[in-house]
Amino acid sequence: MTTIKDTPEEWEIRATETPFVGNKTSVRTDDVVMPDGSVVHRDYQVHPGSVAVLALDEQDRVLLINQYRHPVRHKLWEIPAGLLDVPGENPLHAAQRELYEEAHVKAEDWRVLTDVYTTPGGCDEAVRIFLARGVSEAEGERFAVEHEETDMAYARVPVDELVRRILAGDVHNNCLVVGVLSLVAARGGDGLDALRPADADWPARPFAS
Repeated sequence: MTTIKDTPEEWEIRATETPFVGNKTSVRTDDVVMPDGSVVHRDYQVHPGSVAVLALDEQDRVLLINQYRHPVRHKLWEIPAGLLDVPGENPLHAAQRELYEEAHVKAEDWRVLTDVYTTPGGCDEAVRIFLARGVSEAEGERFAVEHEETDMAYARVPVDELVRRILAGDVHNNCLVVGVLSLVAARGGDGLDALRPADADWPARPFAS
């Protein structure tokens, strides 16, 4: 019987170059040896990784933000998320920071909801999506936002309503869709308290405790 579990593997690379380096990401071109011995070019975006937070309040509502995303020319409803800006950064600490900075919210209970590669055919971005419960308003002044974040709107939407919106094709953000459907699946399975602890290993983006 086949074990359904992703496994690390790296095929031989004959040559590599980085034709573009941006502020946070870059583009790499590798010459990769295929199983038949041929060598092909593979272009992909090199990404530091991200974290996202599905913050669930006591009324079973998910905290959402609405933000302009220029590559897709849309304002998308999303859950709070951000880059792992520092190599080896603890993803839980990064998630707590993003929840505070984007929504001025803190949470008492944190779990790993799911880990995903967003677009593994063309980008090495790995995202860890956390479930945050026991949410409340953070203390102190709000974080100073800039650029697209200055135009953000906020909402708290019931989980059942979000599922309907997802299946109707009304919302498209990867972390929102994966996070909400994973939440529903976890509830229908072993329950939320059976989710992995917030400091669970993450081989895609190793970190210090």
